[in-house]
Amino acid sequence: MTSSEIRAFPTLAKGQNMALPDGVVRVDVVIGWTDSQTELDASALLLGDDGKVGGDADFVFYNQPQSPNESVRFLGTSATEDGTQARIAIDLSAVPNNVHTIVVAGSVGAETFGKLGKLSFLVVDEAGSTLAEFLTADATTESALVFGEVYRRDETWKIRAVGQGWASGLAGMATDFGVTIDDADTEPDEPPSDAAPVDKQPAQSPADTAPPPRPAVRKQGVRTAKRAVRKAKPVELTLAESDSWTPARLFSVIGVGNGEEQERRATSALLATMQTVRPFARAVCARIGAPVGVFEGYVEVPFERGESKVIPDAVLKVARGSRIWTGLLEVKTGNAKLRRDQLESYLDVARRKKYDVVVSLSNDIPAGPGELPVEVDRRKLTKVALRHLSWAEIAHEARMLLSHGGIDNELHTWILSEFLRYLDHPKSGATEFADMGKHWVAVRDSVTAGILRAGDQKALSVADTWTSLSRHLALRLTAELGATVKHVLPRRHRSDPAARTIAVAERLANEGVFEAVLQIPGAPADLVVTADVRTNKVSCRTTLDAPTEGTSTRRLSWLLKQLDAAPGDLQVEATYTEQGIEVCEHLATVRDNPKLLTGTRSAVIISFTLTQTFPMGNRRAGTAASFIASVTSATDTFHSAVVRHLREWTPPTNPQPDAETVGQL
Repeated sequence: MTSSEIRAFPTLAKGQNMALPDGVVRVDVVIGWTDSQTELDASALLLGDDGKVGGDADFVFYNQPQSPNESVRFLGTSATEDGTQARIAIDLSAVPNNVHTIVVAGSVGAETFGKLGKLSFLVVDEAGSTLAEFLTADATTESALVFGEVYRRDETWKIRAVGQGWASGLAGMATDFGVTIDDADTEPDEPPSDAAPVDKQPAQSPADTAPPPRPAVRKQGVRTAKRAVRKAKPVELTLAESDSWTPARLFSVIGVGNGEEQERRATSALLATMQTVRPFARAVCARIGAPVGVFEGYVEVPFERGESKVIPDAVLKVARGSRIWTGLLEVKTGNAKLRRDQLESYLDVARRKKYDVVVSLSNDIPAGPGELPVEVDRRKLTKVALRHLSWAEIAHEARMLLSHGGIDNELHTWILSEFLRYLDHPKSGATEFADMGKHWVAVRDSVTAGILRAGDQKALSVADTWTSLSRHLALRLTAELGATVKHVLPRRHRSDPAARTIAVAERLANEGVFEAVLQIPGAPADLVVTADVRTNKVSCRTTLDAPTEGTSTRRLSWLLKQLDAAPGDLQVEATYTEQGIEVCEHLATVRDNPKLLTGTRSAVIISFTLTQTFPMGNRRAGTAASFIASVTSATDTFHSAVVRHLREWTPPTNPQPDAETVGQL
């Protein structure tokens, strides 16, 4: 699916409704928020014509992730370039006849929705295309919120934007819809239904131990309390006699030869890790619409297709209760590209076998969420979904788990660390974003010559690749920080990929530059990356507000303390209250003579812009001299040396005037 083929979708106002398009039988409802530090949990309630659940099993959420007939499933949460999202999957064809409305809600525990700002409610089809969107920022003290409803009227399924909140939290909201809640402290913490079997211990005689006390048994109701997330320490090897000793690898890279062998090893390593480390499997499965359950993977399973056979790289299975979810996986490593004919053949097999999804996995990072790196015949997506994953997203999920916990087993922590160690090795083929595409050289030369036009199809192709690179930069920083870094786009460009691509191409043709804006949690301002093709320079900058108290000298001193380890060639630009006064010097010069920036006494500094310039690589791919490598290196360097040390100014509790101010009184 190309950018130009993605259709515009309606944005609903509160209380507004719309009918789902004919032929749509499966949808995902996605709740999104940008504050990655706050955990939001999605839930769904299946209501009858009386507006109540038929029973406690009709409440779908993290402790009860599917409805009785599995038509409604909670898929969990995952990080995105826009923040964080939680998904509810609905099979409209399987919803019981006595269910008239499916309410989709979210809850934030002890927090309130008023702290989260804008929230999004999206409904997407099997191909990942958005059907409708509802945005709200009206919530204040509510800790549970009904975002919307999927309901039927006269055999037609519709969507309604709601935006109604509860201050009583998830339990209070569920109770109002007829769910019986039992959060008694005496309830035993039962393992989830997909937990691994417990090893049996040798029998003990009555003399060895007294019989354990009988656990309290809940007779009715559901438990909304969440189990505590624990974090295991990684296994440490301490007996090496020298730092040159290399620990043995769980996933060996020895003997990796051609691309086919590379794909087989990477596929096997991924599936083996998912089968062993269940939180990792759930994180990956949430990205492709699979339910929470027991994961199994099988490599190179042959299928009949007419008189020939097709052999996908893997078959993915997830079991939850009586439901078996199945996906076919096509894997590419290195510079290998996905092929339309392969994916369409797998879609044919999946439709015939009544499987759920075909998943492509490669080093391609599409320009926007829900977009696919390869165009396929959309008629083949009527019964089977097509999803794409990048190796960068796989590595991202592993790093997030290791950074934030969710794994309480030391062995599993080591296995996941070894899998990341394998992906990081060049022979794995799970390379980072590394290729600007076949049109890069021609477009680069046209920019330099001043003959590039925004409507040139080559320019549009390279513009899409730049947006993909921008997403890659956000993923890299997310993995490093353990918090979601967002690639910031104007809202109209998030909902209209074609307009986004044209805007990037127009700026490239008119000004010769690309630009990406990265929003980093905890940073006082955005990081802006600019690549100037005409001057062969990459610049990174950030603009932060100066303190609102004290003289310019004191405000500059506040900044210099944070830049103690920054490079001397960093440009420091001061903007003053008096319009038109801006002064810029290198940091090394300012350190020696601060008055070069503070010499203007008629006004005070209101903001600082910090900029560092790097040489730009020209090559399409592959080496340290490539365009992508230079942009990536510049971003990493500027963030590490400058942005991560900056903090927003906060006024002191008991402010004291500085000596210069006292002298002026």
